[in-house]
Amino acid sequence: MGIEIERKFLVIGEIPAGESTELIQAYLSLDPDRTVRVRIDDESASITIKGRTTRATRVEFEYSIPLEDGRQLLPMAEGSPVEKIRHRIPVGDHIWEVDVFSGDNAGLIVAEIELESENESFDLPDWIGEDVTENPRYLNACLAQNPYSNW
Repeated sequence: MGIEIERKFLVIGEIPAGESTELIQAYLSLDPDRTVRVRIDDESASITIKGRTTRATRVEFEYSIPLEDGRQLLPMAEGSPVEKIRHRIPVGDHIWEVDVFSGDNAGLIVAEIELESENESFDLPDWIGEDVTENPRYLNACLAQNPYSNW
């Protein structure tokens, strides 16, 4: 079983340069007990099934699928597609993934860090702001239903 432990923060300063990827993702199921997401990442596609989040932890299964299948699944989605550029920034022993949203979520910038345990320590860069890990409105599945532009 796959487990994802992830903390999520707002970004308050300028982020340093890092490797970046353009992403578009859409949700085939927005049930809070089991979201199903299709993601197009440059020239690849994946489908991900996630369970309900408890604090910073949830069950996650992710599988590569053919790119054309991913493109055909996008229009089947519920809500709005979530579009963003993801920057991968190494800090200490971790990689921060900073998502700069566009489309209906333009103006929102969120940083995520994946951990081995909820109690794992990590370095907080000076561009990290409020911890929004337990605020469900910042979940990508919630952004598909209630985009940042509607807040």
